[in-house]
Amino acid sequence: MDLDKFTIDVKKSIKDTLERIELNHHGLIFGIDDNQRVIGVATDGDIRRFLINGSNVNDLLLDCINTNFIWANRDTSRETLLKKIDNKIKLIPIIGTNGELIDIVTKNSFPTQFEDNIYVRAKSPVRISFGGGGSDLTHYFVDQPGAVINATINIYSHALLKPRFDEKIIIHSSDLNQKIKVESLSELYNLKSDFSLVISTIKAIQPDFGFELFLNSDFPMKSGLGGSAVVAATILGCFNHLRKDKFDNYELSELAYQAERIYQGISGGWQDQYATIFGGINFMEFNFDKNQVHPLRINNDLIYELEENLILCYTGMNHESGEIHDNQKEKMKEPNIKDLVRKNVKLTYQMRDQLLRGKLLEFGNSLHDAWQLKKNFSNNISNSNFDKLYDFAKANGAIGGKILGAGGGGYFLFYCSPYEKLNLVNALRERGNEVRNFQFEGNGLTTWSIRENLAV
Repeated sequence: MDLDKFTIDVKKSIKDTLERIELNHHGLIFGIDDNQRVIGVATDGDIRRFLINGSNVNDLLLDCINTNFIWANRDTSRETLLKKIDNKIKLIPIIGTNGELIDIVTKNSFPTQFEDNIYVRAKSPVRISFGGGGSDLTHYFVDQPGAVINATINIYSHALLKPRFDEKIIIHSSDLNQKIKVESLSELYNLKSDFSLVISTIKAIQPDFGFELFLNSDFPMKSGLGGSAVVAATILGCFNHLRKDKFDNYELSELAYQAERIYQGISGGWQDQYATIFGGINFMEFNFDKNQVHPLRINNDLIYELEENLILCYTGMNHESGEIHDNQKEKMKEPNIKDLVRKNVKLTYQMRDQLLRGKLLEFGNSLHDAWQLKKNFSNNISNSNFDKLYDFAKANGAIGGKILGAGGGGYFLFYCSPYEKLNLVNALRERGNEVRNFQFEGNGLTTWSIRENLAV
């Protein structure tokens, strides 16, 4: 809409004003002063009455202008504008901060709703693994099937992504207690820092804009909860939220694997990426041609009971999963180790059936069996301190349990009867071990966006 046809200097004559009104075809005009500020409105009806009362066309618009008029500004809501138009107001001027006319609203002409600045958030849960670990390594399932069973819990990694209008990149990590700032993606990719996982993940998604990224997690690093995959998932989730053609869960899992295993070169399996992105209690099958994630449909009562009977206990030590997986890869060349993993896969199918049929006591015993198999995969998975902790838990009511992740540190997961849980928790705490409460999380990677002006 040509705004010049709707404004005229208030020192212009009535004749000039009528000619300008004739040009805009809306039957009114806004009078402006020397500073281009709108000071009033005159309709053709106002001018007609002005002339009938004895004035003439050479008089000034200033003499008949109405300074008490309806107007709006950029902050006026669409709802309010709609109500005014619906209430028989034919035209509403939009006045800027300096009093200038910046737009006009009519029933056929509403101002364009421009996109506001936004930021994107993501959160993704860690997983606890029940059985099958080791069989999700590519070098194992390249010639025979692997299978694992795991569940996500309400401990998360979080990310916030704010797009920028330049090429600069700023990344804050509460986990590392560090911040980096670079001028471009190419500079980021060549940067040597503790942000290697973050940089590898960004490299996998290949954004084409500058951004500011904030990262923080609810868990300690190297805890055996699949944390690296969880951090990668939140980063991928933020960028994926901005895409028109969004990656699906399998594609996101593959990108997270690519970032950590291929770009970063850290050995490990596939289950962590699928677990955090899909969420829930899942049975996963691994073959060289296809990986499949099968959500387990378990009665809610059984899920609640399983949750109450599990204990998450921190060993007080972190681990280096890549080193353990490297060692395990070498050990896997030994026929007896490969046979142990094969037995672990068979046990995982049994554990799946036990959960589906609600046989929780049998499931607890299977956790014990899984640990007896797992700790023999590599010399780095367990040690005398962990064996003492496990024996202590068993002596104080645990039915079964296993160390989470690759081993060598992090968290132990114990299963006990409902009558022994309080005794076991107290005993572990008196021993000096941290016991962390948790609940199962049915959702995996979750993302959302917010208009910046609504929150900041």
